[in-house]
Amino acid sequence: MPTQEIPREDWNSFFNSFSRQHEGWRATLEMLAPDLGAQNEGEDLSFEGVSLNSEASDRESIVISLTKSATDHVTHMVEGPTRVWLQQTDEGADASLEIESSGDTKTLLRFRSPVRSEMVDGIV
Repeated sequence: MPTQEIPREDWNSFFNSFSRQHEGWRATLEMLAPDLGAQNEGEDLSFEGVSLNSEASDRESIVISLTKSATDHVTHMVEGPTRVWLQQTDEGADASLEIESSGDTKTLLRFRSPVRSEMVDGIV
């Protein structure tokens, strides 16, 4: 699967576009940390969006929002992000988003059924 790094200066516009394209897609969120191993944060959740948060403090963070139900939301904050990677299927569909942060921790957002966004325009 092809993987591309998203340049830091493009994060804000990339996250806005990515969130609009994938809102409502079923996703799994997990953290990979050297001291803890793989930690599942949520499985088969509805993706709401991802955004860059740099105004709340002097330290930048990335916020990932998902929903379990109409009243149950999951918000995951990645503190001190260092790199963002987009992995696509061989057909060009967005399959996962990987965010590296200080301390060699990785956050992985994977879509259950990746399809090219132009295949679902007007359907979702």
